[in-house]
Amino acid sequence: MASGDTLAVFIPQANEPPSSNPATFDSRNRILVLDFYTTTSESAIFRGVLPANYAGGGLTLDIYWMATSATTGDVVWGGSIERAQSGGTDQDSDSFATEQLSTAVTTNGTSGIKNKSTITFSSGANMDSLAAGEPFRLKIARKPADAGDTMTGDAEFTEAHLKET
Repeated sequence: MASGDTLAVFIPQANEPPSSNPATFDSRNRILVLDFYTTTSESAIFRGVLPANYAGGGLTLDIYWMATSATTGDVVWGGSIERAQSGGTDQDSDSFATEQLSTAVTTNGTSGIKNKSTITFSSGANMDSLAAGEPFRLKIARKPADAGDTMTGDAEFTEAHLKET
């Protein structure tokens, strides 16, 4: 594979909500979204398998989102990966790698127009040493306590695109 090649796509329907502070399902014009509140750090968890032809570089995650009603302010997202290889991680408890953050992205001046935030995971510990052909979980969270997250109201997750860096 080469830089920019698609490895996985995640949509709201694939969310496996965590037991505490999950993002909540909502819809907008019959489009299913996950609402991430402005006052509490909420998260969503997705499962995937890194393709066998992954070349071993880092990963880039593009998160697409809209504001429920805001037309100003910035949002910061966090992402973390948990390797779930055969014979490895005990799935009875979470063991996500250190969370990586996006830079603050300003919402569009028209509520309902998508925004894109990007998180980069360098190869190795930042992606829990995930290797080609292995299963994993991806946790995405809004970071309202971050000084860069200034948007009031919900951020509505629409999809995420994981690609090779």
